[in-house]
Amino acid sequence: MSLRAALRFALLGQLVLLSRATVTDPAVLDACPGYRAKNVFTFGPKLTADLVLAGKACNVFGPDIEQLKLEVTYETTDRIHVKITDPSEARYEVPASVLPRPHADLLVSPHSASIKFNYTTSPFSFSVYRASTHEVLFSTASHPIIFEPQYLRVKTDLPANANIYGLGEHTDTFRLPTHNYTRTMWSRDAYGVPTGTNLYGNHPIYFEHRTSGTHGVFLVNSNGMDIKINDTEGTGTTLECNVIGGVLDFYFLSGSETDPTEVARQYAEVVGVPAEVPYWSFGLHQCRFGYQNFVDVANVITNYSAANIPLETMWTDIDYMYKRRIFTVDPDYFPLSRMREIVNYLHTHNQHFVLMTDPAVAYLPGEGYGPFDRGTTADIWLNAANGSSPFLGAVWPGVTVFPDWFNAKTQDYWTNEFKMFYSPDTGLDIDGAWIDMNEPSSFCNYPCTDPFEQAREQDLPPARTTLPPDPNTPIFGNSAHSKRVDHSHDDVQNPPYAIANFAGSGALSDKTAYTDALHANGLIEYDTHNLYGTMMSTATHNAMLARRPGQRTLVITRSTFAGAGTRVGKWLGDNFSQWDHLRQSISGILGMAGVYHVPMVGADICGYAENTTETLCARWAMVGAFYPFMRNHNADTSISQEFYRWPTVAQAARNALNIRYRLLDYIYTAFHQAHTDGTPVLNPLWYKFPKDANTFGIDTQFFFGDAILVSPVLEENATSVNAYFPNEAFYDFHDLSRTYVKGGGFVQLNDVNLTTIPVAIKGGAVLPLRASSAMTTTELRKTDFEIVVAPALDGTASGALYFDDGVSITPVTKTTVSFAFTHQTLTVKGTFGHPIGVNVARVRFLNVQNAPRSVKFNGKTMEKSAVAHDAQTGVLDVTLNTPFTRGFTVEYQ
Repeated sequence: MSLRAALRFALLGQLVLLSRATVTDPAVLDACPGYRAKNVFTFGPKLTADLVLAGKACNVFGPDIEQLKLEVTYETTDRIHVKITDPSEARYEVPASVLPRPHADLLVSPHSASIKFNYTTSPFSFSVYRASTHEVLFSTASHPIIFEPQYLRVKTDLPANANIYGLGEHTDTFRLPTHNYTRTMWSRDAYGVPTGTNLYGNHPIYFEHRTSGTHGVFLVNSNGMDIKINDTEGTGTTLECNVIGGVLDFYFLSGSETDPTEVARQYAEVVGVPAEVPYWSFGLHQCRFGYQNFVDVANVITNYSAANIPLETMWTDIDYMYKRRIFTVDPDYFPLSRMREIVNYLHTHNQHFVLMTDPAVAYLPGEGYGPFDRGTTADIWLNAANGSSPFLGAVWPGVTVFPDWFNAKTQDYWTNEFKMFYSPDTGLDIDGAWIDMNEPSSFCNYPCTDPFEQAREQDLPPARTTLPPDPNTPIFGNSAHSKRVDHSHDDVQNPPYAIANFAGSGALSDKTAYTDALHANGLIEYDTHNLYGTMMSTATHNAMLARRPGQRTLVITRSTFAGAGTRVGKWLGDNFSQWDHLRQSISGILGMAGVYHVPMVGADICGYAENTTETLCARWAMVGAFYPFMRNHNADTSISQEFYRWPTVAQAARNALNIRYRLLDYIYTAFHQAHTDGTPVLNPLWYKFPKDANTFGIDTQFFFGDAILVSPVLEENATSVNAYFPNEAFYDFHDLSRTYVKGGGFVQLNDVNLTTIPVAIKGGAVLPLRASSAMTTTELRKTDFEIVVAPALDGTASGALYFDDGVSITPVTKTTVSFAFTHQTLTVKGTFGHPIGVNVARVRFLNVQNAPRSVKFNGKTMEKSAVAHDAQTGVLDVTLNTPFTRGFTVEYQ
C-alpha cells in the first residue's frame, strides 16, 4: 500500500472511530445523584468519610457503586492526596512497584498548608483552594462524581480561557485548546503522530497557570481515559476525566504564586526526579531504518568525519537482525565479526554505539531460537485470557510473544539476554539501548483470531531486497498486586464507555495485546496496558546496569508513563518530514522535559517518514541542536538524510553543533539540577515570565536550560522570524549585542539564512561555555572554558557549573561551582573535588558601555594587553588563562 493510500485508509478509520467514541450530553451526567458524605472523621493531616449514593442511580455506563470510601491526606504543606475507592471490592490501582508513592509527612498540619481541601456534605463535592488568597483551583461543585465498575467521572470548573498544559503524550499545542477538546490516554503505535489523538505514552498530569500562580493536578490511573476540556457550559472552562477503570487517586500540587517551576519540582517529589545520563549522550546521534548492511553503517561513520561534523554515537535499527528477530544479527548482511569491528572502531575513536531492541519475541517453538526457548522455559510470556498459553501477536518477525514485565522471573531473563547478546567479549558492546514498539504494538488487526494468517498476509518478516555485501569488504579505510481484581462481570474488550482510541478500528485490543491478556500476578492488560512501555524501560535500564555496574544508562524508549524519566529518555516517535511536524516538536519536548520529567527527549531530526528537503533539514538540524536528545533518524522508505548529504545542511549542522557543544556543560549542569530537585531543563517562556500573558501560548520559542532563548525559523522559505522578547535584557549569542524591549514585545529578526538560528542569552545569566567545539565529547572535555557574564536589567547575574567523570551514578569526586556578578565584580566559588583539567581562558562581560579604567583579577590589576573592549557591542574581554582549580574574582571599574 502506498503512503498516500495508507493515509487515506487511516483517515477513514479515524472517521469510523469518531462515530463510535462515546459522546454524552453533559446535562445527563450532571443530573446523576452523586453521593452524600457520612461518618466524616478528621485526625491530624487526614480526613476520611463514607460516600453514599445520594439518590436514584443513573447507571449511565453500568451500575453505580452505592458506597465509596474517601481519604484525604495533607502529605506535605504543598501536596494533598485525595483518593476515592470502592471499599466492598478490590479494584485495580497502579502498582507501587511501577510507580512508587511518596511518603507523607505525618506532622503536617492542614492549618499550615499552602492549599486546602474543602467539601460539601450533600450532595458531596470538593474543592481545593490556595490558602493565601482563597482562590479555588479545582472544584467539583454542580458536577456529581460518578463511580461505576467501568466508568469513573470527575469534573471541575476552571476560569475562562484556562491556561492548561500537560496531559501528554500529544502533538497538540503546548497550551491545550479549551474548546471541544479531548485528550485520550491509551498507548498506541501512532505512525505520523497525528494531532488530536492518543499517542505512545500517557501522563495524566496537568499544570494550570494563572497570573495569580501555577498549580498541578495528577491523576494516578493507568486505565484508558478521555479527558475533555470545553468552554461551552457557562462562562468558564470545564475539565472532565472519564476513566474506564481503577480508582480516583489525585495529587493536588500547590505550585507557587511567583515561580511556575516550583510545581514541576513538587511533581518530581511524586513521580521521582529525572535520571542523570552520561556526558557523551549529549553529543550528536545518527540512525536510519534502512542501512542495508554493515558497509552502509561504516560508511556513515566515515562520511561524518570527512564532513567535519562531530558524530558522537552511531545507531542501528532492526535492519541488523536476522529475520527481524531480537538478539540476533544477520550473518550475511551484518555478520557479528564485522559489527564488532565497527563497535571497536567507534570506541577507539571515543565514539559510541546503540542498537534497537523490541519487546516482541518471535514465536518459534522447536526451531532453536534461544530467546524464545529460554523465555518459554522460564514461563515469562504474557498469557492469553485462558492463562495457559501465551498471547500471540504479529510484529516484525512474524508471530510473536511478549514478555510479561509483572512476572518475577522476567527481569532475570531480560538481563541474561542483554548480557549474552551485548557481551563486550563475544557480542556487540553497546553503550546505550533503544527500545521501540512497546505500547506494546502489534500489526495484527482486531479481531486477531489467526496471527499466523495475518503475518503471512502482511509478509512478516519482510524479505531483504538487496544482495548481501562481500563479508570481507574493507571498512574505515582498512581499518506484584496484593488482591486479585475480579473482571468477570466486566466487558474488557468493549467497555460501555468507549474512549476515543485512534488505533485501527478503535477497539482497545486493536494493534496491541488483547485487553484480557493475563499477567503472572493476575492483572490484565485492560488495567496495565499503559504501563507496558515503562515496565520494559525499567527492565532494560536494569539489564544495562548489570552490564556496566555503577554507570549511568542511556535507554531511549517510545512508550512512557508517569515516572518513566527516573530511568529512561524518549524520542517523540514516527514523525513526518513536514514543517508542521518541526513546529510541533517544540511543544513535544516542552511537555516531556518541562512537565512530565522525561528530559532526555528529542524528535527525529529532519523527519522520520516521507522525504525531507534541504531547507527543512537545515532548519531542523539547527532546532535539533537544542533538543536534549539530538538524533537524526528516518525510515527505509525515505531518502537518506545524514547531515552531510547537502552542503547547506552540513554547514547548518556544524554551526548549530558548535553552539550545542560549547553549551554542553551548561545543559549537563541543568540535568544535574533536575536530578537533584526536579527543576526543568527546558522552559516555556512563561516559566520565566509568569506575569506576562503574551508568553502563555508561545510554543515556537523556548529556553534551553534557564537562560538560552531559542527562536527558530519554522516556516518554509522564510528568512525572518517574529520573536518575542519579554521584559528583560537579552544578548545575541553570536555577537553578544544587547536587545531590550521595554515591557516586552515582538522583534522581527531578519536575514536569518539557512545556516543560522537565532539564539539569545537571557539577562541575569553567567554561562560556563567551552571556548570552542570539538569532534567528540571526550575531546570537548579537554577544551578550555570561557565565562560569559550577561547582566540583567538590575545589573546582576548568576550561574552554576557541575562537573564529574560523566559516567558514574555516584561519582567518587565532583566539582560544583557558583558564579555571582554584582557591582561590576564576578565572584567564582566552588568545591573542586573532580579535576576539570583545563583553564578558564577568559571572562566576557556584556553590556559594558565604556572601556574600564582598570580590571583586577583576585585583587591585582591586570596588564592592559589582557583586556579588550568593543565599544560597538559593549563586550569586555578579560584574558585569564588560569587553571580552573579554584575560585577567583574579576572586577572592573
